[in-house]
Amino acid sequence: MKKFTKSLIAGALLTSAMASSAVFAEQKIGVVNVQGIFQSMPQAASIQDAIAAQFKDKTEEVSRLEKDIKYYLEKNQRDAATMSAKEKTELEGKIIALREEYTSKAQPLQQEIQNRLKEEQNKLLGLIKQGIDAVAAKEKYDMILNANSVAFINPDLDVSEMVLEQVSKIK
Repeated sequence: MKKFTKSLIAGALLTSAMASSAVFAEQKIGVVNVQGIFQSMPQAASIQDAIAAQFKDKTEEVSRLEKDIKYYLEKNQRDAATMSAKEKTELEGKIIALREEYTSKAQPLQQEIQNRLKEEQNKLLGLIKQGIDAVAAKEKYDMILNANSVAFINPDLDVSEMVLEQVSKIK
């Protein structure tokens, strides 16, 4: 009886394995390099320029503060021997005030730039997703995987170029 049960279970497993491999054989699977597409997109190149232009004034102000701090630190080192105690105190107070102003402006600016960059990148990733969906529907793919999550890729399965063409059309 135990032998019969084992044979029945083995037969069931073998049948299900053959049936599942037949199902997989009929599926059309593609692979896409999302990061490569992102870097190749014409829209991605303009993101950095747009963000730099948007935050140009604030970035220049922070840069000016950096230069002022550096100048006064060098002046303090250079002229410390010849300055009076009052002049040293005033200069140190000026340096401290500039550092505080720099800190209060630089960190929020950096955070604001990062948030804006993330926002734009998410828009582009949405466009890539639309492109993948369009290619999958047009070419009747059952599954498209991210190339970064696959250990081996047959180059014939790579649909990255088709997706890049599709995304370039979307704008």
